[in-house]
Amino acid sequence: MRLQDLHNQMNNKQLTVADLVDESYRRIAETEPKIRAFITLDEENARKQAAEMDQALQAGGERGLLFGLPAGIKDNIVTEGLLTTCASQFLRNYNPIFDATVTKKLKAEQSVTIGKLNMDEFAMGGSNENSSFHPSYNPWNTERVPGGSSGGSAAAVAAAQVYFALGSDTGGSIRQPAAYCGVVGLKPTYGLVSRFGLVAFASSLDQIGPITKNVEDSAYVLQAIAGYDPHDSTSANVSIPDYTSALSGDVRGLRIGVPKEYLGEGIDPQVKEAVMAALKVYEGLGATWEEVSLPHTEYAIAAYYLLASSEASSNLARFDGVRYGVRADNPDNLIDLYRKSRSQGFGSEVKRRIMLGTYALSSGYYDAYYLKAQKVRTLIKQDFDNVFERFDVIVGPTAPTTAFRIGEQVNDPLTMYLNDICTIPVNLAGVPAISVPCGLADGLPVGLQIIGKAFDETTVLRAAYAYEQSTEHHKLRPQL
Repeated sequence: MRLQDLHNQMNNKQLTVADLVDESYRRIAETEPKIRAFITLDEENARKQAAEMDQALQAGGERGLLFGLPAGIKDNIVTEGLLTTCASQFLRNYNPIFDATVTKKLKAEQSVTIGKLNMDEFAMGGSNENSSFHPSYNPWNTERVPGGSSGGSAAAVAAAQVYFALGSDTGGSIRQPAAYCGVVGLKPTYGLVSRFGLVAFASSLDQIGPITKNVEDSAYVLQAIAGYDPHDSTSANVSIPDYTSALSGDVRGLRIGVPKEYLGEGIDPQVKEAVMAALKVYEGLGATWEEVSLPHTEYAIAAYYLLASSEASSNLARFDGVRYGVRADNPDNLIDLYRKSRSQGFGSEVKRRIMLGTYALSSGYYDAYYLKAQKVRTLIKQDFDNVFERFDVIVGPTAPTTAFRIGEQVNDPLTMYLNDICTIPVNLAGVPAISVPCGLADGLPVGLQIIGKAFDETTVLRAAYAYEQSTEHHKLRPQL
């Protein structure tokens, strides 16, 4: 059911906020043993909020854009008084004393926080198997991964545990799990949504965005969380349009570029077939498409992992066992405290990236690796700029395959990294992109990625909505 339909039923006294919260926790009790999407639940506070909102509903008070809607929040987004662990043993006891800006915005629009969602530790991973608490499982097939790092967010929405969720996207961490779980995932333009209160992985790449059941809901949630924030030095001071008004279903004359690099070697034939079928739908709606080239795509993964790991090395230096988080017992001295605390607190993937990043930033290697990767990033951004001179959006697969099996790639990091080949260039360029369901391959969802110009989320949403309304893929639900 759409968010708008739920609001209409509440306005007509057919439904209460308590009903929605009850159903959310009932569904969690039913499905959570199978998918394990949550790290922390906040049931007492959620029910208290629901009762207060129902009183306000009866009194006819002002209602926010997301009034009464149960939501899940990825566990690297700070929530006052509610554990924020980043799925890491280092922060297993971290209870924040402030809210992230997006958390404040959700509260201002009166959504109800159901709990904190599982993720790869410090958002480093593409399968959710790197959580230090437990892996999450794909609702479509619990032998498969839900994707990552926002795998818990995508799984919770797909399993109808919450009506929407927030995730973070550094190299595809909203879009790839959305594709794997058959839901809608939007990565906004870098700077459109405040990062204040998002525990940083790679500060020049991270972006918070919504995971929802359909495109219209995504527009509503983006409306609520977008906007300038003086607490975030990278926040863009741009006007925020009415995103829902873009959902006309009309894409006549839309010019679509289809990168040959996104449909070449390594792309599953069934995924390619689903994307080509989607392009035929666009043709029927009056849009045109043409093959284009993003020639530096092949260098994106190497550049990304150098840059992201370098920034992670710097950002995670704050976790030293002194100020907050895990502190090792009985260290010999201060250096030993750092060493033991980090050895005990961080998982293997986090350690791997810290070591890679520290190496790339070290004296004698900075120019050869980090600086070179920054130059490649500029070339990748220029590739997008060149295509957008002639086209309104770029369309291709979100991921090269459907969800892979639990345990299949967790010990092969290079293969795991290659799953992000279609999403990483978008983060390097800082542009917006959305993943929408475009069919099934062997019973598993396939995602269609629609990429737009910087701060042109309206066109991205318009293109996604038109496709969604012309197909039935978004109505498919896993049978847990």
